Amino acid sequence: MGQVSTVDARSQLSEIINRAAFGKERLILTRRGKELVAVVPIEDVKLLEALEDRIDLEEARAALLEAKKKGAVSWSKIKKDLGL
Repeated sequence: MGQVSTVDARSQLSEIINRAAFGKERLILTRRGKELVAVVPIEDVKLLEALEDRIDLEEARAALLEAKKKGAVSWSKIKKDLGL
């Protein structure tokens, strides 16, 4: 993964975008030598979002299964217990 300082990125923005969009390159922008952000192809972002959605779905299914096994507390009871 390439690195570009934010100072250099200002003058190379078009090139950086093209490298990510068309060259499928991932670039890290740095400030004072520290990694700050990444410029990545949109396909990488879509893949990451799909993975996050899958993880969320698996966690929701696990929570529903646990609620079926252990039972659940109604929202109205929770509000009452909290004095809301």
